[in-house]
Amino acid sequence: MKKYFIFFLLVVLQQSCKIPAEPKIYPSLSERGLVAEHAMVVSARKEASKIGLEIIKMGGNAFDAMVATEMALAVVYPYAGNLGGGGFMVYRLNTGETGALDYREKAPLRAHRDMFLDSLGNADPKKSRSGGLAVGVPGTVAGIFAVHEKFGSMSMERILAPVITLAKKGFIVTPNQAASLQRHRNSIIKANGENVLFAKEREPGDTFRNHALAATLVKLSTNGRNEFYSGETAEKLVKFLQEKGGIITMEDLAAYEVQWRDPVAFQYDDLRIISMSPPSSGGIVMGQIMKMIEPYPLHEYGHNSVKGIQVITEAERRAYADRSYYLGDPDFVEIPVKKLLSQEYLENRMDNFSFDHATSSSEISHGTIPGYESMETTHYSIVDTEGNAVSVTTTLNGAYGSKLYVEELGFFLNNEMDDFSAKPGVPNMFGLIGAEANAIEPGKRMLSSMTPTIVEKNGELFMVLGSPGGSTIITSVMQTILNVTEFNMGMQQAVSAPRFHHQWLPDEVRFEPNSFSEATLDSLRKKGYEVTVGESTILGKVDAILVLPNGKLEGGADPRGDDTAAGF
Repeated sequence: MKKYFIFFLLVVLQQSCKIPAEPKIYPSLSERGLVAEHAMVVSARKEASKIGLEIIKMGGNAFDAMVATEMALAVVYPYAGNLGGGGFMVYRLNTGETGALDYREKAPLRAHRDMFLDSLGNADPKKSRSGGLAVGVPGTVAGIFAVHEKFGSMSMERILAPVITLAKKGFIVTPNQAASLQRHRNSIIKANGENVLFAKEREPGDTFRNHALAATLVKLSTNGRNEFYSGETAEKLVKFLQEKGGIITMEDLAAYEVQWRDPVAFQYDDLRIISMSPPSSGGIVMGQIMKMIEPYPLHEYGHNSVKGIQVITEAERRAYADRSYYLGDPDFVEIPVKKLLSQEYLENRMDNFSFDHATSSSEISHGTIPGYESMETTHYSIVDTEGNAVSVTTTLNGAYGSKLYVEELGFFLNNEMDDFSAKPGVPNMFGLIGAEANAIEPGKRMLSSMTPTIVEKNGELFMVLGSPGGSTIITSVMQTILNVTEFNMGMQQAVSAPRFHHQWLPDEVRFEPNSFSEATLDSLRKKGYEVTVGESTILGKVDAILVLPNGKLEGGADPRGDDTAAGF
């Protein structure tokens, strides 16, 4: 192992010479994330992480902190944090019991499979990505109340109090946030007019207050879940949507229910990886990729080496091809989970892989089984003082979702209907291809790439992690796990290390800029890989927690954003 460490150190030093001073993506090998003894919260914003941690300090558990963090992100990170979207949670109790919560959005009852087709039968992406028709029935509020009812130890009033204060007093706009608001300002104005809160230009350092959202949170705190799904807030939401051409009704809101599900669990070497089950594709696709690459000695090839990139890319190509065909809402379609994750099936999937040349995606289809996601998402990871762990990914889908902002209520609405297959074979905004399994049906949940994950080692809690990033979520989470287990990185190193991505179609391998040597990229090109170098935001922002050998917790907060770890 020592020679691999020396080799890896030399590679890092060589690459670091080519990386600009800003942004710093790849840390030194000695860099550690925040280390805490008792509890930790890692999220997209320091305000949300601190509020989640404060709840734990006040005697709350990881699930109380989940509610507080989720709602705090709705205040300070409206790009993806939300009341008008949905998400998934994977949890592990300190007893070892695991489970998952699906609070994904659903298609309205008046939705139909051809609703986004034009008069010629072609998919119209404008209809599925902006405006009232793009909005799925939100699940976030139902999600936090379901978590609170099952696991909460503090009153909802006490949990939400610091969040309400944050919305009233305001938070400081970061440079990243100011740039994001400016980039999407015209789209927000086009959808809502020039007088809404988010139409105003913001500068770094400005204080941003959202009194309408504070008032909505007060009503939820007082009146509970029903306020959002059958009360005054529901009536205002439906009225707003119908004015914007939407089809969500009071009946849709009243009918919404979360689903407690069994997570997907699989072995990789000495790890047990627990991740989200359908309608998220995350757990199955990550499981397929990791089981396909397990026979290969990645640590011998070296981190981000040509051979390592080849093995991972080819496994990703095959897994994403299966995703497009087999996966959807398990309440509507039968998904062959056991077969998709079986050793025999996955060994056959890699039969035609060769180190000599790339496999063309045109030659790869889904596997044969007899009988048979958001760039604009956000993730947070929590471990409390008792050892309970929560991994949550939540989203509006696109940046600020559909761009529709309910001024009276203080939040944006999702454009999650774009995650359905508007027409089989037509890609969504992330380039993902869907089939019949993910066709639009009333009351159906759309397929997702969100991959909240918990990892055990020797039967004990080892890692809690997840990421935003649309279709790149799965590969970002997987590479972070591999960085720790195959390449002996700490949590912050693993999160910060450069990433790459392949998803079957389009047939290209995407690399972070200023992070891979030209020699590596040229070698891959010569083997027939289509190499694309893109902005780092396309490859996720992982927020993670690692349990160190001494029992302490190391946070990994992604430097690609304003992400922050808080612990004590």
